[in-house]
Amino acid sequence: MTVPRLYFTVTTDLNYDQRMQRICSSLAEAGYEVRLIGRQWSNSRPLVPQPYKQHRLRCWFQRGKLFYLEYNLRLFLYLLPRRATVWCAIDLDTALPVWLRARLGGQPFVYDAHELFTEVPEVVARPAVQRMWRWVEQFIVPRANLVYTVGPALARVFEERYGRPVKVVRNISRLSEAALPPAPTAVPAAGYILYQGALNAGRGLEALLEAMPQVIGRLVVCGEGDLSESLRARAAALGLLASGQVEFRGFVLPDALRDVTQNAVLGVMLLENQGLSYYYSLANKFFDYLHAGIPQVVVDFPEYRALNNEYDVAEIVPNLKPTTLAATLNYLLRDNPARYQQLAENCRRARRELSWQHEEQHLLALYAGLVDSKS
Repeated sequence: MTVPRLYFTVTTDLNYDQRMQRICSSLAEAGYEVRLIGRQWSNSRPLVPQPYKQHRLRCWFQRGKLFYLEYNLRLFLYLLPRRATVWCAIDLDTALPVWLRARLGGQPFVYDAHELFTEVPEVVARPAVQRMWRWVEQFIVPRANLVYTVGPALARVFEERYGRPVKVVRNISRLSEAALPPAPTAVPAAGYILYQGALNAGRGLEALLEAMPQVIGRLVVCGEGDLSESLRARAAALGLLASGQVEFRGFVLPDALRDVTQNAVLGVMLLENQGLSYYYSLANKFFDYLHAGIPQVVVDFPEYRALNNEYDVAEIVPNLKPTTLAATLNYLLRDNPARYQQLAENCRRARRELSWQHEEQHLLALYAGLVDSKS
């Protein structure tokens, strides 16, 4: 019997895309032949071995309209001579060439929306660009054989826009076999506050830096993005780099990042309401902090509010004013060790229920149904 072959396409560096690593690994371990295509940056490290095939496309242009045009053309030319059972595009920036390749071969086309691409801050701020991506979304979503996204709120947005069912595969961390130590009765003195993720607009990082002079702890930042230089400059102007209160570690590979997260004492997830994509998001870092057993400070958006109402693993801030952030961070780090311990204990209970081992069953059922219907 022929093994079903699945192609997935992204514009990210494959070494750091934890959601795609989980998805592709689960499908490969379930018996599918999986290939993930991504982007080669000038500073990309060698590919980390995975239980599925990987390929990077190298482009002349690194950002902007010319990058998207070049990448989509290179992607289509790469896919054209290849054969697959199912073709899956992740987000709108790879959707058109993947849809066209699926259409030419008469195979199912899948759209995996990691975000509401037309509503991210970088797109919302440019009306002409937003109109273009909305056209792509209006073309792609109704034509997909299967659409799924990262959370119930975003699924409802797609369903209201296009009147079609949209499934949910949450971006939840894999439960480690290693047990966590008991929740500490006091905040570990050697720990740090952690931000992990892209350094892009709308992540609340400017306000967090402004808050840090009033916070008793230190901050470790893992990731890079459009604001890398300006955030480092702001931290330097505030004296946070010279004092060692803020440390930028750049890109960190997922295995190393898990160790960094487990050695933190608090995580932060501080998105700004700069578009529906952020407002209805369900970021993987929420689950990464939870699985590391560390409390977190999160913004008051629907998905995080709903999960926290059920599991109580975070302190929710009503706004991103530096004074509010400083007060909330100090509340957990210094003023209320009993609350800190309670949140840490709740993380340890919640991680067994909120795990990729449970979530991947939804993913496997979706692809099994698609492949069976094609057969």
